[in-house]
Amino acid sequence: MRIERVETIRHADFPNLLFVLVHCDGLVGLGETFYAAEAVEAYIHSVATPLLLGQDASRITALNRSLEGYVGYAGSGIETRARSAVDVALWDLAGQRAGAPLHDLMGGRTRDSIRAYNTCAGSQYVRRDGQATQNYGRGLDGQWEDLDRFLSDAGGLAEELLSEGITGMKIWPFDTYAEMSQGASITNDQMRASLEPIRRIREVVGDQMDVMIELHALWTVPAASSIVRALEPYAPYWVEDPVRADVPGGLARVRDVAGGIGTMIAAGETVSGLAGYVPLLAEKALDVATVDLVWCGGITHGLRIAALAGTYGLSVAPHDCTGPVALTAATHMSVSVPNALMQETVRASLRTWYQDFLTELPPIKDGQISPPAGPGLGTALQPDIRTRSGVSTRTSTYS
Repeated sequence: MRIERVETIRHADFPNLLFVLVHCDGLVGLGETFYAAEAVEAYIHSVATPLLLGQDASRITALNRSLEGYVGYAGSGIETRARSAVDVALWDLAGQRAGAPLHDLMGGRTRDSIRAYNTCAGSQYVRRDGQATQNYGRGLDGQWEDLDRFLSDAGGLAEELLSEGITGMKIWPFDTYAEMSQGASITNDQMRASLEPIRRIREVVGDQMDVMIELHALWTVPAASSIVRALEPYAPYWVEDPVRADVPGGLARVRDVAGGIGTMIAAGETVSGLAGYVPLLAEKALDVATVDLVWCGGITHGLRIAALAGTYGLSVAPHDCTGPVALTAATHMSVSVPNALMQETVRASLRTWYQDFLTELPPIKDGQISPPAGPGLGTALQPDIRTRSGVSTRTSTYS
């Protein structure tokens, strides 16, 4: 099972999204990563492929280790994102070769499906470079523009989600004010405005909906702590990434505040590898690890992180707000590892552009998500992808 070819695919309308295909003995493994796609593509073909071509594709752990490199191994930057995409593709190949779905290779299902929650983004969210409000993708008419909805009609959106069987929703009403102060402070008026969508959810649906509050690591420790305290009357299910994970002791200090109001701290989507989680767990900095398989080092590292979190008695809730392969791989892991809590989904993506790229997506029924049924990931790129307008490909071949 020698790796014969590594191919990358980008689409001009999705400058952050990169698909990575590993060709081996007539099979094609599919991987993906997100952010700085052009730079990751260049790294894959200049640095990674010389280490991959001609190698045995079944040696997933060894190949993952070989791509750690001398720099970049400690963060979820370009090197790690490239390694993550390749790793997912190699796992996909292994599943196809075995004729088994990925969750079987992970030890089998511990559940048939898992609770899904909806991150309330819109169909254009983070399509371009950048973070927070300049990349909200607001102002579109149409269904599932949930970012506009949570800012303008959070109670109605909660009712709609409940009617679909979705009992958890994540929103981020504080981001605008973080940008105004560089995350250092929030005024009383800004706090009231940010709390309004949450108040409306509770007013309309009461405690039927679990509300997750995303802070995107935009705040200082004191400001994040004040936000957490202000959230107490609204009983959030968790507060996510209140401060950067690399602020020494920062998450642990905010978690102390969160514990005082009876909520959880979720964090970790941007943390790389097993070693990145060790200090967070040792410092008791989080309650839920929101691991992202296409940023952390791939499935290989994601499974280790889940196991490590489990030894601390903590849950994982894999991240999705990037691409369809990441969601599919994460869903396989979520039905396999026993300490998975729930799976993030973005219905605005699942019902629009995710379908444009993949042949199969994880189905959601009655608020529960399950992985596709086929071998490996159980999905593939749409067969016409290479001929579409705006698509560019690059290939490195073993000679």
